[in-house]
Amino acid sequence: MSQSPNAPLPETMRAAVFHEHGPVENISIETWPVPKPKDGEVLVRMKAVAFNGFDPMILGATTALKTPLPMVPCGDGAGIVAAIGENVSEWSVGDRVSLLPWGDFGMMGETAVGMAREYLTMPADNLFRMPDTLSFEDAAALPIAYGTAYRMMVARGQVAEGETVLILGASGGVGTCCIDLAKSVGATVIATARGAEKCEKLLAHGADHVIDTSKEDLVTRTREIAGRPRVGSDKTGVDVVVNYIGGETWRQCFKITKAGGRILTCGATAGYDPQTDIRYIWSYELNILGSDGWTRQDQIDLMDMCADGRLEPVLHAVRPLEEVRTSMQEMVDRQVFGKSILTL
Repeated sequence: MSQSPNAPLPETMRAAVFHEHGPVENISIETWPVPKPKDGEVLVRMKAVAFNGFDPMILGATTALKTPLPMVPCGDGAGIVAAIGENVSEWSVGDRVSLLPWGDFGMMGETAVGMAREYLTMPADNLFRMPDTLSFEDAAALPIAYGTAYRMMVARGQVAEGETVLILGASGGVGTCCIDLAKSVGATVIATARGAEKCEKLLAHGADHVIDTSKEDLVTRTREIAGRPRVGSDKTGVDVVVNYIGGETWRQCFKITKAGGRILTCGATAGYDPQTDIRYIWSYELNILGSDGWTRQDQIDLMDMCADGRLEPVLHAVRPLEEVRTSMQEMVDRQVFGKSILTL
């Protein structure tokens, strides 16, 4: 292992940890030993980490995933190379890096211990060099939510100029990025959220229309905006529906997507086994496209887009690590607009 002689490593670090699933009160700040990088690994001093939609689900044990305990939340992060293991030549101490949170070890924050800790080791191949103008906070916001949105909208959905895109539950990290990507190619965006405050923020963020699903019917309001789909005609209805909610919204989407349109999905936060009316699928020749995660190049592209001003992550809050419970409770209560960041 090599490291800067001017920056000796501490023996211990702070980490946000829970030993049992349950409420946010189960999370505490603990003192853990600083790990040493093994062969092919790099030790990173974390500077910023980000929450994702799965964090409250993992804390509450509402998924079927096998979560290691004790567990550290947050699957996204960025920091500075602090030490280098053997057989690592492409990195130097002091390099600013964004991290790829998945690999043979699983997904960090889900099936592998997450990033809300001052130091962590990663395979050297899981590091990306950050552009000089990209902040740690913005870099931490990108991988899981923005990477997922980028692949879904660009590679899978191929959203194009002149199309109308409906984005369900658009106030989170994935949703706000989907708005940005759709608007960047000249599409019209209909965004949904629950509550007037979130809907106002969606309009301010660039959505052309908003639907407050706490008091408006999704199908009725969408048809008022985009028209009722007709068999054999692609003149009415929405071109693309982005639905990572599932549940009862799944069947509703078939009633508002135009003939030949696309329904994109990358998750199912409200239920993964909803009812499906397949009559709409064949009658309207609908295309249902799944999208899973993102590629290494996607993450690089997103950093470049942020660095040159083409994309600006929406940051709900930036707080110190000690306020992890506050940020997690906001996630549980669905009070977050954009990405919630912790600094270390």
